[in-house]
Amino acid sequence: MEVLCDECPAGVGIYNPGFWGMNIEDGKTYNLVMYVKSAEAADLTVSLASSDGLQKLASVTVPVAGTSNWTKVEQKLIAKGTNRTSRLEITSNKKGVVWFDQVSLMPSDTFKGHGFRTELISMLLDLKPRFLRFPGGCFVEGEWLRNAFRWRESIGPWEERPGHFGDVWHYWTDDGLGYYEFLQLSEDLGAAPIWVFNNGISHNDEVSTAAIAPFVKDVLDSLEFARGSANSTWGSVRAAMGHPEPFPVKYVAIGNEDCGKKYYLGNYLKFYNAIRESYPDIQMISNCDGSSKPLDHPADLYDFHVYTDSKTLFNMKGTFDKTSRTGPKAFVSEYAVWRTDAGRGSLLGSLAEAAFLTGLEKNSDIVQMASYAPLFVNDNDQTWNPDAIVFNSWQQYGTPSYWMQKFFRESSGAMIHPITISSSYSGSLAASAITWQDSGNSFLKVKIVNFGSDTVSLTISVSGLQASINALGSNATVLTSSNVKDENSFSNPNKVVPVTSQLRNAAEQMQVTLAAHSFSSFDLALAQSELVAEM
Repeated sequence: MEVLCDECPAGVGIYNPGFWGMNIEDGKTYNLVMYVKSAEAADLTVSLASSDGLQKLASVTVPVAGTSNWTKVEQKLIAKGTNRTSRLEITSNKKGVVWFDQVSLMPSDTFKGHGFRTELISMLLDLKPRFLRFPGGCFVEGEWLRNAFRWRESIGPWEERPGHFGDVWHYWTDDGLGYYEFLQLSEDLGAAPIWVFNNGISHNDEVSTAAIAPFVKDVLDSLEFARGSANSTWGSVRAAMGHPEPFPVKYVAIGNEDCGKKYYLGNYLKFYNAIRESYPDIQMISNCDGSSKPLDHPADLYDFHVYTDSKTLFNMKGTFDKTSRTGPKAFVSEYAVWRTDAGRGSLLGSLAEAAFLTGLEKNSDIVQMASYAPLFVNDNDQTWNPDAIVFNSWQQYGTPSYWMQKFFRESSGAMIHPITISSSYSGSLAASAITWQDSGNSFLKVKIVNFGSDTVSLTISVSGLQASINALGSNATVLTSSNVKDENSFSNPNKVVPVTSQLRNAAEQMQVTLAAHSFSSFDLALAQSELVAEM
């Protein structure tokens, strides 16, 4: 910053609004870190201000000594007012030149002090995630390899990370959210980390198998960083960052959506063999779909990705019904309804996704994991549509697809039960049934999707119970709305959300009514075994 005027009463300088404005709240503390240098001594005024600069929410004076060396400045600013679209200002009223580098402003009250917004992480925790797949899909590859994610450049002090251009999604990332932070987030969520690494292939160029050895070595180093002892070469780097104990990485994906490319199989086998030799317990995930035919290479799991319209996804609920029960298991690592009928996250899309998930649940002997994608989006830069959680600088809401996933929170580790539907509406219905426990109480959860436009009446008949159903402890939860295209928004975040009520007629045989375009979950206390749902 070069200040050309001398003794400017109001000061001149620079400002940055962050990502479409910073949310500054009265009474909260914000941590400033920046590096400065100036040939001559100067006093800088650092302020938090409204987007037009007229409202000053906080201000501190930062003295800068005259030196040619970079000086790290750390200050705390306490807000005296609230503004949702604020900016950070740095000014001086003395003529001269001041250099800045790595200017950062962060709220002090992040989740476990690790930089994430608590309210956003709380939404993740409500889904009870069992794993976290990171750092993404196409983000890992890059349009070109020169712009692929590189884990080494995303660790260490954040201010020393070079960052890179994410050419798939067209933005610069400073990699402050790097490999270490993803591992740390997995730990904070209580979720298993799934590390998706680049296999020498991008969207437009590839490294030949003959030249892939440095990439293999790079991945082995990344695993040592995560899993190695604090005395190992890369484990000591992790320990120096504040985590002496290893991270339990037991899943890796060898590339993303690269099956069929020229060097994929050759590169895959190089990674597979090296990892199997060094880490025999790690489960490796292939990019090739094994749902309809056997893989031609070894794998513990295989990726299955699907983005399509709602009708197609609804009809894909039986995708894994005829899949071989031997061989690698499926990891449905990306699925969602998109295109025109998805809107920005519609009820219609969530119903098709729910039907698809009932099919995955019923085939959980061969479908090991599933994850909706993408997870988060900033409303100001929605380059992919729709997404599960939408946020801006101070608000957030779940799309119907987010709420749909909450119906499946108990699926992991549950017992699956057979269920059949006998109805003239069976073509527009999808269902699954599980038993699960909560605080020592057992429940039979019967989930039914009504994808059609008619209200449907059913008789749910349960046989083989080992205990009676307790109506007082039974509930019905329904996700629906007056219009199948309805969406949530910042102005109406709860337009399409599940509604729970007591299921007063809960019994081994009971009548239920399914609203048009709805997803219903009937949680029957102390029920289990075989089910038959019929008209």
